Amino acid sequence: MNEIIKNVTQNIINRSKKSRKIYLDRVQKAKKQTVNRKTLGCSNFAHAIAPMNSEEKNSMTSETAPNMAIITAYNDMLSAHEPYSIYPSLLKRELLKNGATAQVAGGVPAMCDGVTQSQPGMELSLFSRDNIAMGTAIGMSHNVYDGAFYLGVCDKIVPGLLIGALQFGHLPSIFVPAGPMPSGISNSQKAKVRQEFAQGKVDKKALLEVESKSYHSSGTCTFYGTANSNQMLLEMMGLQLPNSSFVNTNTPLRDALTRKAAQTLVELKKEGKVIGEMIDEKSFVNAIIGLMATGGSSNHTIHLIAMAKAAGIVLTWDDFDELSKVIPLLCKMYPNGSADVNHFRDAGGMSVVISQLIDAGLVHKDVETVVGFGLENFVVEPRLDGNEVVFEEGARVSRDKDIISTVQKPFFNEGGIKLLKGNVGRSVIKTSALKDEHMIIEAPAIVFNSQEELQIAFKAGELEKDFIAVVRYQGPKSNGMPELHGLMPPLGSLQDRGFKVAILTDGRMSGASGKVPSAIHLTPEASDGGVIAKINTGDLIKFDVENGEVSLIVDSVELENREIELPDVSSNVHGFGRELFSTIRANVGSAENGATIFDLVGEERA
Repeated sequence: MNEIIKNVTQNIINRSKKSRKIYLDRVQKAKKQTVNRKTLGCSNFAHAIAPMNSEEKNSMTSETAPNMAIITAYNDMLSAHEPYSIYPSLLKRELLKNGATAQVAGGVPAMCDGVTQSQPGMELSLFSRDNIAMGTAIGMSHNVYDGAFYLGVCDKIVPGLLIGALQFGHLPSIFVPAGPMPSGISNSQKAKVRQEFAQGKVDKKALLEVESKSYHSSGTCTFYGTANSNQMLLEMMGLQLPNSSFVNTNTPLRDALTRKAAQTLVELKKEGKVIGEMIDEKSFVNAIIGLMATGGSSNHTIHLIAMAKAAGIVLTWDDFDELSKVIPLLCKMYPNGSADVNHFRDAGGMSVVISQLIDAGLVHKDVETVVGFGLENFVVEPRLDGNEVVFEEGARVSRDKDIISTVQKPFFNEGGIKLLKGNVGRSVIKTSALKDEHMIIEAPAIVFNSQEELQIAFKAGELEKDFIAVVRYQGPKSNGMPELHGLMPPLGSLQDRGFKVAILTDGRMSGASGKVPSAIHLTPEASDGGVIAKINTGDLIKFDVENGEVSLIVDSVELENREIELPDVSSNVHGFGRELFSTIRANVGSAENGATIFDLVGEERA
């Protein structure tokens, strides 16, 4: 086992000792109290079973057959979540065959960042994660369940579901994916037309035609952004069936995997394997390792910290940075390459990635999973045997070395995300899609207090030069930390024309971003008095990605004496439901602490 990985893991265990013990003690206490069905009054119990059919009622009244909760993020706004409309009936039918029942315990919101990108609704996106966690808890609070299915795929939904699930850590749990849509137009062609539209070379009709050929059916979007990074993480953490994430939706194999998930949850109940004990520090280290090895979404430098907190585990950006130094980049998927997740699956998918990491001693294989002890259980591929799914030995070597490489000959010697530090604060940068010539940039700042200001300047032709865009007041306390992915087409087109450009922001970038050097999630944010609030247009800024530094080249005395000019951010607090989230903005933690309103177990907010 790699010594740095061992040391990082031990550091996490040491710093989490107190909070993890409190969490596990609570799980043990909840296990002893068991499910509440036997102690429910007759009226309470009648309410719980009223909508069930007679077979289900007979099963429930026996008080011995398990009853499973289904927490679903179904809606038909998200292509990735539309397939979930039939999952409850699939799961219920399979459970009845196995002497169990299920109920949809609750639905949680699931917004589409693709629809709200660059729109006011995006300011609710990050906060929806904590809202989903609370919605999960509300659904589970009826306390008539022996286990739980969690149905969700996309950006904030999976992190929110896992945070909620970990509050019911005494129950067996499994996540059930919906699968990607088939491949449409190539991601490179889509990106090309987006940039041409930003430059005024094609009209909106041409852009819509291309976008509609990319996002064209039910299923997860096929680029490797946050949604598909979620699916990778769930497999690395052993919470989803092996190599199942990227099996296409609405196929016989997909349906068989869903039925298999029902059978698996029944087995977990029989074995007494609960999610709170199954997931530990090694599980989260494996998740970070998977993120680095696959070039996954930078959003998880926020989400994983919040998810770990829910289990009493303390992660830091330094953990990500240390692990990134020893984890090679094994995958090239858009935006880090031209392939999509369907091509990744065809090349061997997670089976190849996990086997490569295990063989090189770069991942913890001694972990619990939903299919047994040991990460080796995930070096398999699902196949249909009649109507049932079977898991066969998976590929250990890539079928396409242009998509999945080897530890010996990786695409890059370090992982896809890096920590940047300097006199402006701490931030993260996605490096997996950066070219060598973009690793070091020194240029004057142009300061914007909103993404709209940058778009206006670009359309006016004011950005035809080398510069570093400073986009501030985009942190969680300012406006909910929206993704700024809409800035990538204009900045990317400037980069393609030979200008040196980069972005420094306390906001987020989409999981699909990465081509333009982007120091994101800057902490402290502008609304917390961060140095970014003192930067003036014309100040020199240096990006040194290779050495993990981002610096404002201004005399320290001058910088100390500069006044912070507060812009008018009143437009961030009204309209599109923003009013309802004012309490969260006022109480949210920093990006480096997970940008969450939830405290670590055992700690109280000051």
